[in-house]
Parts: sequence; structure tokens; C-alpha cells
Amino acid sequence: MNQNRSINRRQFIKKAAKVAAGVTFPYFVPSSVLGKAGGVAASNRITLGCIGTGNQGVQDMRGFLQNDDVRVVAVSDVNTASYGYRSAKQYLGREPGRKIVNDYYAAKTRSGLYEGCDAYNDFREIINRDDIDAVVIVTPDHWHAVMTIMAAKAGKDIYCEKPLSLTIAGGRAMVKAVRKYGVILQTGTHHRSTQQVRFACELVRNGRIGRLKRIIVNLDRHPVRFPIESWQPMPVPDGFDYDMWLGPAPWAPYHKHRCLYTFRFGRDYSGGETTNTGAHCFDIAQWANGTDRTGPVEFEDLGSEFPLKDALFNTVSKVHFRARYANGVELLCTPNTRREAARFEGTEGWIDAGWYECRPYPESLKDSVIGPDEIHLYESKDHYRNFIDCVKTRWEPIAPVEVGHRSATICHLGNIAMLLKRKIRWDPDNEHCIDDEQVNRMLSKPMRCPWHL
Repeated sequence: MNQNRSINRRQFIKKAAKVAAGVTFPYFVPSSVLGKAGGVAASNRITLGCIGTGNQGVQDMRGFLQNDDVRVVAVSDVNTASYGYRSAKQYLGREPGRKIVNDYYAAKTRSGLYEGCDAYNDFREIINRDDIDAVVIVTPDHWHAVMTIMAAKAGKDIYCEKPLSLTIAGGRAMVKAVRKYGVILQTGTHHRSTQQVRFACELVRNGRIGRLKRIIVNLDRHPVRFPIESWQPMPVPDGFDYDMWLGPAPWAPYHKHRCLYTFRFGRDYSGGETTNTGAHCFDIAQWANGTDRTGPVEFEDLGSEFPLKDALFNTVSKVHFRARYANGVELLCTPNTRREAARFEGTEGWIDAGWYECRPYPESLKDSVIGPDEIHLYESKDHYRNFIDCVKTRWEPIAPVEVGHRSATICHLGNIAMLLKRKIRWDPDNEHCIDDEQVNRMLSKPMRCPWHL
């Protein structure tokens, strides 16, 4: 009886997704199908599969575990278990990930025992399971597009970490797949789900600092990064499927700092600090500027620096570029070490939007009230909860696929402008460079067989 009800609920949600994909208003699933949030019956839970159980993957997984109407039933990672993540004390991978899930649910049972979470080396084992409603993708960036498109085709809703994509072409393919198959996607730019950031953006959008003139983003050198210019290949450790880790990326000899947490400093897998912290900062800039569905029209290098040509870490080491929006607002990305994610400068004041704070000038803006007839931005108090609620209601989440794609596009074009050391004129409507075919060729990357978009 419960099994049939669970199947019927999943079929209903998938049908609702297809209907919602063709309309512009939220499609609500009746509460009689979903049940109540508290004391949730097994048939009314959202089942999750977590792809990637490294540093951020485990953080996201723990966030979802806190929801009683969610059940994590499977994890996947190419690393069985090891140290070597952001912190020297972190022992992570698919078996530690499975243990975290089983221990969490065991603590909630009368017997203190639970072994219901499966663990896979191959993420496709999760995507192919009919009993899984949604997937959480927390892998190196070069995997995001392939995994998202496969999950969308399988009818899974998706929480995908930032930056949404490795390339602009990959990001656009993700948008098309999510829209075509009517699934929900939440981008992991979780600072949108903080009251301070939302308030700062509402102040800007409602003209509290006058006309917005400039946005300043500060991206310092990553504290975990260190120079690796002379390096030698290393043997692949036992329990690590390196070929699967590379996936669609070009083949390269193994080195421990090519993988796990420091993957973000190799251009075949990520975009350095521009796409790491920058994905959050540019996302906030887009929100405050009202440009979620578009982006700047011009990018230029301002003196960025890169490592030596054959260094293991080859992403930009000193991020410094300028972009300009069609409305005249300047977006300046500097290598300073100031704390805020973004500073918004207007004709009548400024606002520092920190990670968890809002510091305006004049200070009286702290007491400003956004009136009922003014712009009120999407309110979410918990990024994970917002995703689960949207899986149930089919409402657009606070950081949907198009928004995540546009924020990542700024990262990618900034990196290209810095790499080429010249100005880029960009058409955000058609997503191509107006007069530079070399830039247009850099909007995508070839993929290693058998992987493709």
C-alpha cells in the first residue's frame, strides 16, 4: 500500500513538472499527495541521491539530512575514502559519506541501527534508480553539465553546486535540458538565502543609494592554494577511480593536487578563484543590479597574473578585470582582501554586502523599510529547504538554472578576458562575442569520449 502510494506520488510530481514547464506561474501539488512536513510518512518523503561526498558535498548532505521530509538513500563518489581535502583532518569519500548518513538515521531509530544508504562509485547508478526523486551534484565543475543533463533526462530534480558550469556552452545546455524535461534546479549560490544579502540588494534595487554606478567585487588569492610549478606524476592511490574522476576532461597524469579540493586551480576542471568565490559575488551583483537573466556587454583585463605555463595550477593567480553592463553600471573585480562579497556604489551612498552582514552608508539605511509598493526580492531563509519546497510545489527556486548560468557566465568571460589580455564585446542575448572568433571558440571545451552533452 505504502509502496504504491510512493510510486503514485513520484509519478504525480513528474507529471506536474511537465505541466509546470509550459506555464509561467507556479504549479502546486495538493497536500493530500505530499503529506505534512512533521512526522512524515515514508511514502511522502523526497528521496535524495548525493553525487560527490567531498568537502562541500558532505556539508550539503548534512544540510539536507536536517529535513524530516527528506531521506538520503544513496551516495556516490569515485574516492572510496581518504584524507587530502580542504582540511587535513577531513576523512571523506563515499564510504565516510555513507557512514554519515547511516549514523544520522540510526540515532533516530529505537534500535540505534540503520544501514539503508547505498554507496556507488559510478554516479549513473544513482541517476538510474527509479526510487530517487532528486540528486545533489557536488563534483568538480567539469562534471556538472554532463551529470545535470543526464539527471534531467531521467526526471530527477537537481541541486547543483556553484559555479553551475565549466563553460558557457555547457551552462546553456544545462538550461535547455532543465527546461525541456521540466525539472527543478537549484544552484548552490546559497548567499541568496540570507536575510542580510537580500536586504542589501533590495536597498539597491529601490534606489536607497541613488542611481547605482559601480559594483566592486574583491577576490583575493585562495588561502589553500600554494604554487606547484615543478611537479612529477604520482601513482594513483588505491580506492580512487582516477579515470572516472577525469571523465570528460582531457587525460592527464595523476597528481594528488590535481584532484579533491585543489581541482579548482586547474583550467580543465574549474576556473580558479574567479569561479570559486566569484560565483557567489557575481551572483549577488546580478541580483542587486536586476540583471539575473542577462549580463555585462563588455569585459577587459586590468593586469591579472597567471602561473608559469607548465605549472600544475594554471588558473589565474591574481584576479583583476572590469566589466560593463548595458545600463552603464561598472563591475570591477579586484585582488583586494576586504571582507565584503560586493560593494555597491551609488550617487547618494554605498552598501557593503558581506557574507552574513549588510553595512550601508549612510548608516540610517539600516533602519530603512521596504514599502509594500516597492521591489521585494525572493525570500528564502534556507537554501536547502527552498529546494525541497520547490521540488514539492514546482515553484521556481531562488537560484534557478538560468540565474546560475548567467552568474557563471560572468566568471567565464572574466577568465577569458584575463587570459587573452584584451577587451571582449559580448552579446548576452545571443551569448556570443561580437567581433572575436577566438573568444567564441573558448565558449566550449572538447570532451573525452564517451562523455558528451
